[in-house]
Amino acid sequence: MATPLRSIDWGSIAPLRLRARALADGVYAGAHRSLRRGPGVEFGGHREYVPGDDLRWLDHRALLRHDKLLVREFETETDRGLRIIIDASASMAFRGSKAPASKFAFAALLAGALARIALASGDPVGLEWLGGAAVRPLPAMSGREAFERVVGALESAATSGDLRLDAAALDQAFGAIARRAKRGTIIVLLSDLIDLPDEALDRFAALGLGGRVLLAVQVLDQDELTFPFHGTVRLRALEGASVVETDAEATREQYLAKLDGIADEWSAKLTYLGGQFVRASTSDDPAEIVRRSVSAVAGRFTHGIDG
Repeated sequence: MATPLRSIDWGSIAPLRLRARALADGVYAGAHRSLRRGPGVEFGGHREYVPGDDLRWLDHRALLRHDKLLVREFETETDRGLRIIIDASASMAFRGSKAPASKFAFAALLAGALARIALASGDPVGLEWLGGAAVRPLPAMSGREAFERVVGALESAATSGDLRLDAAALDQAFGAIARRAKRGTIIVLLSDLIDLPDEALDRFAALGLGGRVLLAVQVLDQDELTFPFHGTVRLRALEGASVVETDAEATREQYLAKLDGIADEWSAKLTYLGGQFVRASTSDDPAEIVRRSVSAVAGRFTHGIDG
């Protein structure tokens, strides 16, 4: 049975474009940096010093080890862009009793802020979707109008779809990025990671090949993170039509262990491959989540010219 469309519950996050702009400007001003360190370069190895070389790039440790002057070389990134994949499936519509907005609204705020930070640094931004209705993928773009186009696409979306039943969803989002994103691209996935297809983690991890940088931000509601229910509860799946009646106390431990297992699996695999994982609650300060996200991907470039 098809999952009905859900209009976005923006809560106190609305209006998105104003909140995202203010959030990004505050984080950017405080951090004094973009999503990456240095002007998009990576350490490329050593070569022997030649008279006339810039003395700043002399490797003094290498001199002590090898008793000769060596110069550090750097490779310029072919792409400094940011590609955002945002989950707009039905489960992202959930808003708990104490949350300021739905999971999608919170994810959209993070997406808008990250886009503005990247654009302020001259990096192009593209947008892809998992699920959703009235969604518009955006090719990587920069310039004054790019932020408005990204926020406009986010504001016009509706959550819908069961990603486990939509085999084409991963192909559409991940496939487009795999074909177009070059070395150095930062790829950010914003999702609750709930009810994704079994191959989603492997498919996302594969995007890290070829020098791309991966960050997965798991966005969950505080009720999902704590399961604060008591007595007999009736749980209805947000994706699909299943309904389960259970005892909250008997279910809580198993449910939380399952949720932690998802986070642990994503974190372990991405960390092993050089990527990063951030868990966020819609009750968190969004500025802190944006700062953590910026730090996570900026730290991937520790061999840049300022390192």
